[in-house]
Amino acid sequence: MDTRTSPIRLRITQLRDILASAGVHALLVPSSDPHLSEYLPGRWQGRQWLSGFTGSMGTLVVTVDDAAVFADSRYWVQAEAELSGTGVALVKIATGTSPEHMHWLARNVPRGAVVAVDGQVLGLGAAQQLQSVLAAAGVQLRTDVDLLDAIWPDRPALPAAPVYEHTAPQAPLPRAAKLAQLREAMARQGATHHFVSTVDDIAWITNLRGSDVPYNPVFLAHLLVTLTGATLFVGAGKVPADVQARLQADGCTLRPYDEAAAALAALGSSDTLLLDPKRVTLAFRQSVGTGCTVLEAINPSTRMKSRKTAEEAAFIREAMAEDGAAMCEFYAWFEAALQAGEPLTELSVDEHLSAARARRSGFVGLSFPVIAGFAANGAMPHYRATPESHAAIQVAPGEGSLLLIDSGGQYLGGTTDITRVWPVGTITPAMQRDYTLVLKGTMNLSRARFPRGTLSPMLDSLARVPLWAEGIDFGHGTGHGVGYFLNVHEGPQSISKAIPDAHMAMEPGMVTSIEPGIYRPGRWGVRIENLVLNVPAAVQDEFGEFLEFETLTLCPIDTRCIDRGLMRSDELAWLNAYHATVRERLSPRVQGAALAWLLARTEPI
Repeated sequence: MDTRTSPIRLRITQLRDILASAGVHALLVPSSDPHLSEYLPGRWQGRQWLSGFTGSMGTLVVTVDDAAVFADSRYWVQAEAELSGTGVALVKIATGTSPEHMHWLARNVPRGAVVAVDGQVLGLGAAQQLQSVLAAAGVQLRTDVDLLDAIWPDRPALPAAPVYEHTAPQAPLPRAAKLAQLREAMARQGATHHFVSTVDDIAWITNLRGSDVPYNPVFLAHLLVTLTGATLFVGAGKVPADVQARLQADGCTLRPYDEAAAALAALGSSDTLLLDPKRVTLAFRQSVGTGCTVLEAINPSTRMKSRKTAEEAAFIREAMAEDGAAMCEFYAWFEAALQAGEPLTELSVDEHLSAARARRSGFVGLSFPVIAGFAANGAMPHYRATPESHAAIQVAPGEGSLLLIDSGGQYLGGTTDITRVWPVGTITPAMQRDYTLVLKGTMNLSRARFPRGTLSPMLDSLARVPLWAEGIDFGHGTGHGVGYFLNVHEGPQSISKAIPDAHMAMEPGMVTSIEPGIYRPGRWGVRIENLVLNVPAAVQDEFGEFLEFETLTLCPIDTRCIDRGLMRSDELAWLNAYHATVRERLSPRVQGAALAWLLARTEPI
């Protein structure tokens, strides 16, 4: 391709013309939308459209002279490949929350110049930090324009898919009860109004679901709750008449999606508005009426939905069993096809594993794109095979490598996320060593017992200790919260190197992933991931209430990859007990080749 006329170079050239005409020196394009979502509707995938980088997280900065994408280690290999020849540089950052792009702007934009960013997609907390950094450098910030519109002629429209209800029995707590809980939390804080913009919070509060955002069963809307009612701002025609009637019966009225800002502007001196600075954009904060008192605090629903009820936990266990049965069917097919010498690719994995899930009871869709990374591709944590770029799963005689598969499903009774690694051919002792160290990290954290209220980042090192002992580390977090038939990534808990705050306290009912890894660029990657549930520890004493993890995920962990010389007897005992549980729970759900595979892969060692 002639890079002088590549689409990315042409788009950036057009953008620079717009910058010049607007008197702007630099444009900041975050991976964000008006709801601060992780997975974005097409309309707000401007960073991807303008740079060519398709990773789910990253920030683009375009100045009159330079262009750069800021991405963390999960995306470095991918970004280097996708940005090659575009004129857009990769700036490697430590974590996805790093403010390096702000400091880069402060260093590279002249004093008195203007940096623009669309305030409709810039988080309030991020805006406050950006304003502080730029002001210290004498740089002005403009947030009242969306400069992409001028050069994006075929920009996607808002999604129009209908909304539907998440009903009993899988939704055991009625919408009216959730609204009542929310109003109690508002009253405790002295709020008369509460504005919610994050789509998973809105879906949880209203017991509604949709398909506006890929892989997450949510819909675009804003919600304004008062002490006596609620208003849902949603696209015209998206809510069926019968659902509208039931919403109205629960005191929830509908208004057009684009009227949320006007409703905030109508608030006055007699009103006190609660909003979450980490979960609302700058534009909405600026819309709040003069004289209205604003309370900045975490959305109460963010904490409420993180704590699954006993009824929800029971449905999650059922979803995990269905998901485990699907994986047994897939892996039995995969190993047979591999042994028979059938041509297999990373795309084959995606196709057949997704089909196996689709046959299970309660399945709605995938919870994220299947990550099937063979050999070197497994070293990219967020790799995704495409028809244009994927690997064949094959090795030369006497050789071998590792296949990493990270996948998950959305079920009416829960959301799953699991990573397993499988040997292809004869793997090396170095591969076995990495696999075993990662497994030890997964087990070390899975077996933890800790006081209730422990800040989740404090647990991160438990998964890293076996790796650190060998001088090894990984760049992503160890664990993220998981929603209940909602987003596969949710907070407030995060088992990671994040600086902890009080909202990250571990409480009963939280579902979290445990997923340490080792990545050898150009060679292989290993990650072993289970989901766990916070439950009361079996033993309580005068030192207070303790919690421990119940492992929810049900799928064998391949024992052929283990270097048994690195395993302690208690670790082998944990693994054998886990496999006994997997066998017991899944055996009634599979038959034939899938059952035979399950029995073989859960043999004790």
